[in-house]
Amino acid sequence: MRRFLALVLPVWSSLLVPDAERAAAEKHASELRGKGASLEITEVDQQWVHVLSEGWAAPLEGFMTEQQYLQSLHFEHIFEGEKPVSMAVPIVLPLSTEAKGKLEKESEITLVYNGVDLAILSSPEFFEHNKEERSGRTFGITHEKHPHIELINNAGDWLVGGKLKVLRRIVYNDGMDQFRLTPSELQAKFKEMGADAVFVFQLRNPVHNGHALLMQDTARRLKEQGYKKPVLWLSPLGGWTKDDDVPLDTRMAQHHAIIKNGVFGDTEVVLAIFPSPMLYAGPREVQWHAKARLNGGATHYIVGRDPAGMKHPGTNEDIYHMWHGQRMLEMVPELASGLKLLPFKFASYDKTASKMAFFDPARKDDFVSISGSKMRKMAREGTDPPQGFMDPEGWSILKKFYAAKQEL
Repeated sequence: MRRFLALVLPVWSSLLVPDAERAAAEKHASELRGKGASLEITEVDQQWVHVLSEGWAAPLEGFMTEQQYLQSLHFEHIFEGEKPVSMAVPIVLPLSTEAKGKLEKESEITLVYNGVDLAILSSPEFFEHNKEERSGRTFGITHEKHPHIELINNAGDWLVGGKLKVLRRIVYNDGMDQFRLTPSELQAKFKEMGADAVFVFQLRNPVHNGHALLMQDTARRLKEQGYKKPVLWLSPLGGWTKDDDVPLDTRMAQHHAIIKNGVFGDTEVVLAIFPSPMLYAGPREVQWHAKARLNGGATHYIVGRDPAGMKHPGTNEDIYHMWHGQRMLEMVPELASGLKLLPFKFASYDKTASKMAFFDPARKDDFVSISGSKMRKMAREGTDPPQGFMDPEGWSILKKFYAAKQEL
């Protein structure tokens, strides 16, 4: 009998202040701000607070200290005692020299976003923000036009780490909060559904029928292995993305349409947003994405080509090798043992069948590849892809988004 693997995962404690203590904590945060012990943070910082607060980055209990930062930067792990824990990307809080001078003698700091008290950072530890080293080790390049490196270069020259107490659950009031489930809520949902396998697909783009074919094939193969109730966790990234990516609300509308229209066959689907910002850090970021989904209850992970990659802003060539993300996951003991990695079968448009199909090298001339950039170009120009490439309603949503964008 197959064991429900998610049940043996630890259920991480969140960093949210308990309801019974919230009024006192909010009063204390206000008092700290009143005496000047507060720091206004950015949108991306707020998204990291969201990630930390719900346990996606467990066992981290707040923004990284210098020791944790160095461990992550150089070893792609942090250490709990002698135990290494996968943590491939730094989760840090930048601040200016002026702010450091004001706050460095404080024992607690209220973090403020858009004028609202968000969290209390305790026992703050300040250390230098070596931006070039951080970029070089995280991304493998330091080019100033890389979109996340731009964020790093525009941030403060210092970092502050410390434990967090987050005052309340973070919501966005954008009509999508019901799809922002915490890792603990996801584990409970999978258990309630009776899932004995949870296979997750990380998304930052709209879903076409090639993706759907891969998901259907994955469910079929899991059943052949003896699983009775494999569940697909469709996990769109919900934080910051670069300007030319499709925004979350449009992607979610497209995801809802294709689920309604049955593109995944009879496989049950859980659509739940992953609140992390995007880094475009290739194999290192793939490890972060996998670790966070492991915390959320995933048992199987689909790794595609060049995951979390992008074109080099100087050469327009791929920054990362297309299969290094997959190979890195296979080499990280915690992730390779906690998640079963699923092979990515490449689907292209089969001109003879007028549908997406797994590529057959014996008939290579019958297939045409429609890349994400080509797909977006067609949507921008208002042209339709060949029949069978994407669910028609899903394509209509994407095309309307680009049409509205051009009118601005």
